[in-house]
Amino acid sequence: MNLLELAKSAALAAGRLQRENFSQKISIRHKGEIDLVTEIDLASERLISDILALSGLPILGEEEVKTKPQGTYWLVDPLDGTTNYAHGFPWFAPSIALMQDKIPLLGVVYHVMMDELFWAEKGQGAFLNGRPLKVSAQESLSQALLATGFPYNVHDQPEPVVGAFRAFLVRAQGIRRAGAAALDLAYVACGRLDGFWEILLKPWDTAAGVLLVREAKGQVSDFLGQPYDPFVPHIVASNGKIHAEMISIASSYTP
Repeated sequence: MNLLELAKSAALAAGRLQRENFSQKISIRHKGEIDLVTEIDLASERLISDILALSGLPILGEEEVKTKPQGTYWLVDPLDGTTNYAHGFPWFAPSIALMQDKIPLLGVVYHVMMDELFWAEKGQGAFLNGRPLKVSAQESLSQALLATGFPYNVHDQPEPVVGAFRAFLVRAQGIRRAGAAALDLAYVACGRLDGFWEILLKPWDTAAGVLLVREAKGQVSDFLGQPYDPFVPHIVASNGKIHAEMISIASSYTP
């Protein structure tokens, strides 16, 4: 069985479901003060899980499907960007990674409303709709376009988030905060963004995107420049050329 093709088919199926229900009236509940889950998150995870189950491998999902993160298993965010989806903002994606313990072996991210399918396999490169990807060649942070996100506890502890944002804001050419880490990482991989940083992400937010960046010849670390895996709670991803500059800022705001 081709596991990459299976993951692609699962992401595309979830994307169709999300597109068909986009801007419709849907059921929404809160997992936290500003952390939402919709009926489409749950339906997407069930759909993805049913397809990935054909592999016989266990699945760790964000919403309902749980397994221990060890051995070979699937790591799934059925709808990264739930708040966007709930508000009719067209920036969201299913994200699927095949893991070996803490190491992503393959990853798929589907930008639903743009019909862009990103995928990567460890050691085999990264692709967008079949086209090989490579990170940007930007060498200066002052000319770089960055992305970030805000954690769900930002109302309670805004200082480190706002501090880091301000520090990057006055050094970079521009910053975008669109609300889906999987897509931010995919955009670093394809060179539309030069770098990305965020704290308190979950492993399903980054596993596929991290592999995309690495296979597109970018660089990923924690805020201190140390090795990163999806279970580390803070991330800096870049084209590699501006990584040291980004770490020089991010290291002062390590959570």
